[in-house]
Amino acid sequence: MPLKFELCPGRMIGGSNPCFIIAEIGQNHQGEIEIAKKMIKTAKDCGADCAKFQKSELEYKFNKQALARPYNSKHSWGKTYGEHKRHLEFSHEQYRELQRYAQEVGIFFTASGMDEMAVEFLHEVNVPFFKVGSGDTNNFPYLEKTSKKGRPMVVSSGMQSMETMRRVYQTVKQYNENFVILQCTSAYPLEAEDVNLKVITEYQKEFPDIPIGYSGHESGVCISVAAVALGAKVIERHITLDKTWKGNDHAASLDPSELAELVRSIRLVERAMGSGIKQMLPCEKPCHDKLGKSVVAKVKIPKGTLLTLDMLAVKVAEPMGVPPEDLFELVGKAVLEDVEEDECVTPEVVDSYGKKKKC
Repeated sequence: MPLKFELCPGRMIGGSNPCFIIAEIGQNHQGEIEIAKKMIKTAKDCGADCAKFQKSELEYKFNKQALARPYNSKHSWGKTYGEHKRHLEFSHEQYRELQRYAQEVGIFFTASGMDEMAVEFLHEVNVPFFKVGSGDTNNFPYLEKTSKKGRPMVVSSGMQSMETMRRVYQTVKQYNENFVILQCTSAYPLEAEDVNLKVITEYQKEFPDIPIGYSGHESGVCISVAAVALGAKVIERHITLDKTWKGNDHAASLDPSELAELVRSIRLVERAMGSGIKQMLPCEKPCHDKLGKSVVAKVKIPKGTLLTLDMLAVKVAEPMGVPPEDLFELVGKAVLEDVEEDECVTPEVVDSYGKKKKC
């Protein structure tokens, strides 16, 4: 069984524990703290386990030229990329305010630390776990420093190869036992043919001692639900209040009704997964009692006769008798009393059968 551990206080993941559902607010808050709070409340109301943001210390994430680059996209909040990102970046105090609000609402709160200084800040405010975005998954100095903090980690794997992910696993595992790897494709929105859900099962083979999850950017909820059926223990999806808002991520995000449907569907699938033990269940007994078949006599069989196949048939019978799967076991056995044509063959009338089996 995959490793189980406490991702957030009182919330175990892995094994038979419920899938942990992360509502990725990211920067879909439009730079407005009240919108961010409304999104936290929406995530809670829809049944998500965690509201997640993205935290950057811009001078550590980008060099000066990247920040000064003209940004003429229809999604831009400024003339340069730096102006755009500064509009969307909350201050430390605003993050603390959002963290307090999430605590009041009753939902876990964290963020992707988009650079090493952002990780330091998130560690300072005591987030329950670190999220490593796909852009930093092959940033091994960052991974080492983050792993050494000792907090649980959730690591996305967009844009990476299996070879890189093996190295990621070894790097994190050296310092931190409690982490999850998420299958992810970094495209927004994501087409179904690029999702590659089978990587989930490959990760389960490669890394059998950690939980595996899925971070999706596709439209709708079906693919994420399928990921849970494949064994994903963490699901992360972007959310929005309005898919038409300015911003690259809104089109690949779930609106509140879709998020609520995702949560309902995941919980339904979890109920449906069952134990893996194949047996007749109590709920099936009425159907079995009504339509389950038994062995009956095709002809009249006198007492003492040794049974042959041509004497026997299978029908829905009253009362129920020897089940069809034991038909061949009856061959060569003697009947202990007369059995009339079309009468059910019960265990008690067959020599030695009734002593070993009960219907």
